[in-house]
Amino acid sequence: MHPVTPHTGSIPTLRAQELGVREALRKSDWPRAGTLLRELTATQVERLLDRSDPKDVPVVFRLLDKDVAVDVFAAIEPRQQRDLIEGLQDDDVQELFGQLQASGQARLLDEMPAEVAQQLLASLPGSQRASAGTVLGYPAGSVGRRMRPVLIELRSEWTVAEALDAIREADIPERRQRFIARLPVVAHAHQLQGMIELSRLVTADQGATIESLMDTDVLAVLATEDDETAARLCAEHDLLALPVTDETHRIVGLLTVDQAFDILEEEESEDSQRAGGSTPLAQPYLSTPVKRLFRARIVWLLVLAIGAILTVQVLEVFEETLETMVVLSLFVPLLIGTGGNTGNQAATTVTRALALGDVRPRDVVRVLRRELLVGLSLGATLGALGLLVAGLVYSWDLGAVIGLTLLSVCTLAASVGSLMPLLAKKIGVDPAVFSNPFISTVVDALGLIVYFLIARLILGI
Repeated sequence: MHPVTPHTGSIPTLRAQELGVREALRKSDWPRAGTLLRELTATQVERLLDRSDPKDVPVVFRLLDKDVAVDVFAAIEPRQQRDLIEGLQDDDVQELFGQLQASGQARLLDEMPAEVAQQLLASLPGSQRASAGTVLGYPAGSVGRRMRPVLIELRSEWTVAEALDAIREADIPERRQRFIARLPVVAHAHQLQGMIELSRLVTADQGATIESLMDTDVLAVLATEDDETAARLCAEHDLLALPVTDETHRIVGLLTVDQAFDILEEEESEDSQRAGGSTPLAQPYLSTPVKRLFRARIVWLLVLAIGAILTVQVLEVFEETLETMVVLSLFVPLLIGTGGNTGNQAATTVTRALALGDVRPRDVVRVLRRELLVGLSLGATLGALGLLVAGLVYSWDLGAVIGLTLLSVCTLAASVGSLMPLLAKKIGVDPAVFSNPFISTVVDALGLIVYFLIARLILGI
């Protein structure tokens, strides 16, 4: 057999070009930087901007060809767009803003100060301003804010030949042609009748009617529906595009599969950052200004520091118990760490199940029953181990305290960890906010109380 040579593709070249651009920027060699940038695709430029210092982004952008600049601007995150706008001239900003889809314009306007947002909106032609205004009319976080406009509508009485002619006459720009992979079929007043995939249309008999080919069992969502819920429906049903309608079943837009995956990726990132006790950055790490990183973390740290005072208060209440038997303090890190980890596991599992739609707040009893059993099982296993180790090293009375505490703490932590995300969902708060850091703080305090009460009972102190 011949050895297999790994394929390295264009990665070394891309890295070399990236380093070359950075070196040219450092030396203010604009012609060299521009030459290197013109050798990159829009996707490669986007990755370069994701890894660039915020102060270099406007400089890089001005060196790009116009068409590439438009594609890159549309692809980067709204918060990156906002930072970029602050470093560009008004004429450049208005031109780039006008090239965005209505949903992209709405997301960017949400990030901008009110005065700047009004100026940008006013710079649009009448039809574009109306489209952006329509999208802005939907609630933040709804699929209406993320949908793409319907580029072409078909009629059920048309033949395949007539439909294909209509698509050609629509003169859809090349960069938007992928958005017509699944087309809506409508009646009067844009009432949604069905959907048909372009691939089926181009392979069908030219004389066949759209009505005979279209899918009438259509899954659609209201424009006011949560964008994550709509995205999961699109992904789970493997749809190229999910129709978005108003209350009267008129089609107002489409959620395409690429948008659906973008939304799900954003939600996953937000949940993981909130679970770690940080406000979501909503843009790549290296392109985020340091002061924004500071703001994203400091509030959570202050909140958690205040919460940690509960643990200090508990230790102060049981100060005499600790003074009587100092060895109890040795096991405090073990117990609160185990409790926090158990609660985090339960919270993460339930939060994920909520996001996937596997459970709902009304399932609270079933979830609690399952987590109680899991917590008891974990506590019994760890408690038996704690009893054995502490009993052999110190005394069997102390071993009993450690064993019973682990049993109690694991059961309590699993229960609290599972209930908090459900409570958050019920009151309309992001379940991830109630995840790991907050649960650890609560479980630490409760776990210490249980620990010292069991110690007093068994050891008689």
